[in-house]
Amino acid sequence: MSDEANLLNMLAALIFGYLLGSIPFGLIFTRMAGLGDVRKIGSGNIGATNVLRTGRKGLAAATLIGDALKGTVAVLVAAQWGPQFAVVAALGAFLGHLFPVWLKFKGGKGVATFIGVLLGLKPLAALIFCLIWLAVAFVSKYSSLSALIASAATPVVLWLLGQPGMAGVSVILVALLWWKHSQNISRLLAGTEGKIGQKG
Repeated sequence: MSDEANLLNMLAALIFGYLLGSIPFGLIFTRMAGLGDVRKIGSGNIGATNVLRTGRKGLAAATLIGDALKGTVAVLVAAQWGPQFAVVAALGAFLGHLFPVWLKFKGGKGVATFIGVLLGLKPLAALIFCLIWLAVAFVSKYSSLSALIASAATPVVLWLLGQPGMAGVSVILVALLWWKHSQNISRLLAGTEGKIGQKG
């Protein structure tokens, strides 16, 4: 494959991943259920956590699955062209979720899609992410802290699993995920972050 063709395929994988990642399942599902615009409640986020604030656990679960699977599908489809394209598609899907063009680039925080692309790239890394998330959540009762710690461990996990290229790209994803959680980090430091299962 020529360098020009390779570059075009990389761009195609990035765009394909971005378009899949930009599908706002939380917004679509809540509107289909007659609940209006999920961006006008709670945190204003389109992710599963905010969808749960509608009181509809089924919709929140569907949003979580949809946001994860769009990342997985992007990776698996692009992988048919080659592993390097899968990694590029993973980046595209994550960027699409965080910055969807349809919503004026105001998307979700990326945890579900992060897990989804990991599942497509390296299922064992996705499993380890979930195990770390569960362990931190059990001890701390903070969902955001669990996601932050599990994501921070991911580049190291991928490196140890013999995937330095994926580890390098994951550093970018983790940096973006942490940036999108900046308000959560501020609340964690201030001791005002809501805990899992906390009312009000």
